[in-house]
Amino acid sequence: MSGMGDGYVGTAQDAVRIRRLEKQREAERRKIQELKAKTASAKGQPGLLQFGSSTSEILETAFKKETVGLVTREEYVEKRVNIRNKIEEEEKEKLQKLQQEEEELQLQKRRKRKIRGNSRLSFSDDFENGSDEDDDNKEPRKVGCGKLGKDPTVETSFLPDSEREAEEQAERERLKKQWLREQEQIRNEPLEITYSYWDGAGHRRVIQARKGDTIGEFLRTVQQQLAPEFREIRTTSVENLLYVKEDLIIPHQHSFYELIVNKARGKSGPLFHFDVHEDVRTIADATIEKDESHAGKVVERHWYEKNKHIFPASRWEIYDPTKKWERYTIHGD
Repeated sequence: MSGMGDGYVGTAQDAVRIRRLEKQREAERRKIQELKAKTASAKGQPGLLQFGSSTSEILETAFKKETVGLVTREEYVEKRVNIRNKIEEEEKEKLQKLQQEEEELQLQKRRKRKIRGNSRLSFSDDFENGSDEDDDNKEPRKVGCGKLGKDPTVETSFLPDSEREAEEQAERERLKKQWLREQEQIRNEPLEITYSYWDGAGHRRVIQARKGDTIGEFLRTVQQQLAPEFREIRTTSVENLLYVKEDLIIPHQHSFYELIVNKARGKSGPLFHFDVHEDVRTIADATIEKDESHAGKVVERHWYEKNKHIFPASRWEIYDPTKKWERYTIHGD
């Protein structure tokens, strides 16, 4: 064969295959350089694993040794995949180890916070003594909600309790409303009153009123009852009429309900009885107060001013709720 003395260079097909292998190898080298550049840029960042460190460097060196000389494309790819899988497994193991260490650190922090938060409880020693136990093998202690550490045998009624105070306030409001309803019913109850129109002589009458009526309202009803019979009553006003009960002149603003509830006392008898009755005991007993009620008097103010120095008007005085009459008298002061 001609040209053998200059060396055999192969056929044209061999030359094409060699150039293709050289291009593939050049592409692989560029990929390796890019990967090294990326890992170098991540160097120094915490929590990231770097390619080419520790065991990875040994694997990269072994890969270079194994690919020295001509190798087929299939062998090159297979070796590269094997090296990459080993590197990924190494990184995965390191990542799992870091995560485990982080979880253990967080668990220790939670234990410390739990012990500090419960240090004021009487059973805080139980938490401290059991803090070294393995929580993975033991369920966490469950503390019931509500009033922790309360001794049911200790008297605590004197302590502030918003729930108990709210219940007591609601009960007070309920009782108050009930009492007001009952008092309103009492005010509307009928009341029969015996009185005398006094013009120097007594003209006894009986009239119907309500316990809640004021003295002024009562005198207006009396005026309507007496007007047809007494001319001076027709021409006067309610303000010029006086109601005298047990020698006390009751002002117009007071009500029969007030006198009854307070069990008011007059000079000569109770102010809360409006009928007429006498003490009919057969045996006198000075230690027991007489039970007598006298008819109240309705008089004109003009007549009273003219005759207030004469008995019985001389005994009359203005009713004062703060003044107490210890005993009843008929004559004198």
